Order: sequence, then C-alpha cells, then structure tokens
Amino acid sequence: MTLNPNGTYTGFIKVQMELCKPPQAPAPGNSGCMNTLHISSTNTVGEVIEALLKKFLVTESPAKFALYKRCYREDQVYACKLSDREHPLYLRLAAGPRTDTLSFVLREHEIGEWEAFSLPELQNFLRILDKEEDEQLYNLKRRYTAYRQKLEAALSEVWKPG
Repeated sequence: MTLNPNGTYTGFIKVQMELCKPPQAPAPGNSGCMNTLHISSTNTVGEVIEALLKKFLVTESPAKFALYKRCYREDQVYACKLSDREHPLYLRLAAGPRTDTLSFVLREHEIGEWEAFSLPELQNFLRILDKEEDEQLYNLKRRYTAYRQKLEAALSEVWKPG
C-alpha cells in the first residue's frame, strides 16, 4: 500500500468472481477467476463493483452484484455481504497482509432480490412466464383430452349392450 500526502492510501485487493452464469461480456472466462484491482482507501464497495465490471467489460447493471468479505477462522469460512458504503481497502489493511484471513468475492445477488432488475427486465420475465404457463396449460389440456377419449372408448367397450 502507498500512503499519499493527503492521508489517503492506495493499494491492491484481490477479488474472486463467483458468478452463477457468465456475465454478458465480450471477454470469455470471467466467472470463477481471481482478479486484482488497484483502489484507493476512499473507494466504497459500490465503486469497487463498478470498477470490476468496467475492467472486465461486463455490461450488466452493478445493482445486480454484491461484494462479500470471506473470513477464515478456526477452520470455518464466514461470508458477509458488504454494504455499499464500506471501504474494502481499509478492511484489507485491518485484516493484515495474510490473504488467508480475509478475501473478497463478487457474486450476483441472491435469488429474491428483484429490486436489482429494471422494470422492463421484470416485465420481460413476466412475459416469458406467461408464455410458459400458456404452453403448459395447452399441453395439460391436450393430454387430458387424449386420456378422456381413451377412457370413454374403453368404457364403451365394457358397457356394450349385448
């Protein structure tokens, strides 16, 4: 780390990118890799997320991602989502030089955090779900009709007047 005359400092943090699906980016291979980022002590979590996405040409909204700190204590691993106002470089400095005590992970928001999506994206999800529901309903009605016809045919064979 480098101390600046104004009291701020700069340094590097390493961030593991653990994404459920590859991000929408021209450069392949962004998920599951370790990335190094040079930041300032004044940079917040939100700014770090934006910088990572920009560095790796990820076109998705930064609101869809969260930065976690991963701590290792007594053979246990703890992951904690950081607030947008925290300062990762300060956390790194406070944890000491050993990267096995504290690391950072970039992840997509947990399922259920719908506020990360824009209104048009949510409307598109609803359109897709409506279409899938219509297809399922059509298939169910078709199977029901075929089963009913077979059942009526079988019943008419059994109940023939004779």
